[in-house]
Amino acid sequence: MILDNYNYPGDELRLFADAINWKTYWAKFVSKHIAGDVLEVGAGLGGTYNLVHNEKVSSWTWLEPDVLMHSQLVTKMNRDNQNIKRCINGTIQDIDSEKYDCIIYIDVLEHIEKDKQEVQNCISLLSKNGKIIILSPAHNILYSRFDQNIGHCRRYNRDLLSALQSKNLILSEVKYLDSVGLFLNLANRLFLKKSLPSKKQILFWDKIIVPISKVLDPILGFKFGKSILGIYEFS
Repeated sequence: MILDNYNYPGDELRLFADAINWKTYWAKFVSKHIAGDVLEVGAGLGGTYNLVHNEKVSSWTWLEPDVLMHSQLVTKMNRDNQNIKRCINGTIQDIDSEKYDCIIYIDVLEHIEKDKQEVQNCISLLSKNGKIIILSPAHNILYSRFDQNIGHCRRYNRDLLSALQSKNLILSEVKYLDSVGLFLNLANRLFLKKSLPSKKQILFWDKIIVPISKVLDPILGFKFGKSILGIYEFS
């Protein structure tokens, strides 16, 4: 199913393109789970590949519903000669009989209305002992006009991630990331109420706030944060 009329709502990816500290921070928790044949759902601009690809990866498949972004990914794949097996324009329903050791959703699942059905569709695509990795914005109390403008259906917490489990898919690890950013987001939600952060605000958060969170998060046991990471294992 080629999605000729699908367009990604908002400009979230380009807005946060320079948030290097944040990306390298979450990537260190994700990359250790990345191995074998990988399917990246909602590949966007292709930046996640560069962050978490490692020597344990056998192949990488990009899946992107947005037609323009898919075209850009194909150009990137051909130009950079990266270890990309396929670049598919579509959704998880367009993957037929392939099997993957790892399926990843990096800031993607919150855009999908029927998230439980999405995860269930992944199960048939997982190899034995395969993993689903989800990184998403945390806490619906932080849901704002910004979330609405960029097409977020929800923000997640541990309970919502747990609800995505099934008989053969177990949530084995949960971490909240960016504890200081959590309180900044809460302040914005309650007081500033800005629908879109400025480039200056993003750089301040990335260069000043994220490094502090890197120190505090482990001290707080990864129990607070504006983003949440869930690792699911298939048995």
